[in-house]
This record gives sequence, structure tokens and C-alpha cells, in this order.
Amino acid sequence: MSKNRKGLKTMTHTERTYLPAAGHDWTLPLYDPFVKLLGGDRVRSALLHQAALEAGHRVLDIGCGTGSLAVLIKRSNPNVKVVGLDPDPKALARARRKADLTRMPICFDRGFADELPYPDASFDRVFSSFMFHHLEAGQKVKTLREARRVLAPGGSLHLLDLARPEEQRTGWWDRLVYSNPHLKDNSDNRILTLLRECGFESAKKVKDAAIFLRLLHVSYYEASVPGADLDGRS
Repeated sequence: MSKNRKGLKTMTHTERTYLPAAGHDWTLPLYDPFVKLLGGDRVRSALLHQAALEAGHRVLDIGCGTGSLAVLIKRSNPNVKVVGLDPDPKALARARRKADLTRMPICFDRGFADELPYPDASFDRVFSSFMFHHLEAGQKVKTLREARRVLAPGGSLHLLDLARPEEQRTGWWDRLVYSNPHLKDNSDNRILTLLRECGFESAKKVKDAAIFLRLLHVSYYEASVPGADLDGRS
């Protein structure tokens, strides 16, 4: 594994690069406290509530990072199967330690969200938390198509992310935050359009929320996969 000039790491066996979960390896120990300070626990809990999990559901958390959401899902719903996926091995090591400390059986796999290593219709719910805005435009499309592929009939995607407001913001803080190239293409209209173009039904924004002293805005999205008809066809 090597590192390029942008700080992205190359997975030599696949010739892929990835952004470490905390941006840099040296900041990884600070990642969980920082996200907690921002209000990440509260908004993730709301995302989990939105998904309406049931016993026996198979759940995938793409871009799981250090595993906070995956552990929360399993703790709140012991009778679901939880899988977390991320390209960062150091973040995954922390995720596995969290699961071990809580004695929760969670599977953490290494891989990319736009190349999911799972068969079609493997999961009933797919979660994405604060990951989507890091992807380039082409990766966003591939990631949503992969999420659609691995969802079983009647399954759904639940996405939480920083969102760029549709209207022009004039304050210095808004100009600073939303001038970030990662957020430039992360508006409600764009995300909902991508969800529909990638084969999801009933794509909608569920709600907005404010975090970190109301200085940052996040949006919750939900999109479903058609259910099976009486003959078992989707």
C-alpha cells in the first residue's frame, strides 16, 4: 500500500485509492470524539429510527469508518444481521475492537461502496452516513447502483449527509463550508435525481437537521426497491 500526493492511499491489489476515514491516519484517534462533538450520535440515531428495522433484517453500512453506526444498529436491534464495509483497514480495526468490546457479532469487510462484494438482493437495508459527499460524481452513481443491486425486493436505502442548500448563502461561514468541492454537487435536487436515475422508487428527503451549534446542516434521504408481486417477481 502506498500514498499519493493528495493523501489518498492506494490498495495495491486493486489499484484503487481511498480517503482515510478521518482524512489522515494520524487524526483517526480524534475521529470519534470529533463526530460526537458535532452531534453525530444524535443524527445517526434518527437515521436508524427512520429505517424501521425488523428482526431478521440483513443490514449493510457502506463507508462504515470506525463502526459507530454499525454498532448502534446492532445494539438497538440484536436480531438483525449487520455488515459494515470500508476501504480503510485502520478504521476497520477500530470498528472490530468496538464490536468485540460490546460482544456484538458484526461483520466488517474491506472494500469500496461502488464495487460491493456481495450478491444481488443480499440486504434488506443499506445505510450511508456522512460518506456520500466524499465521492466523485461517477462514484456516486456507481455507489447508488450497487446499493440498488444488493437490496432485496422491498428493501430500502437510508442516507444521511451534509447537504448544500439549494439557495445561495451569503454568510461567511456558509460560503466557507459550501464552497468545498465535495459539497458542490451534494444538493437535495441532485441527490434525489441520482437516486431515481439509479433505479430507486419513492426517493425522498425525509427531513433536515442542524448540528454543531446549528452551523452545519444535514439531510436525511430514503429510497426504496420495488417489492415482490404475488408471483415472487420484483
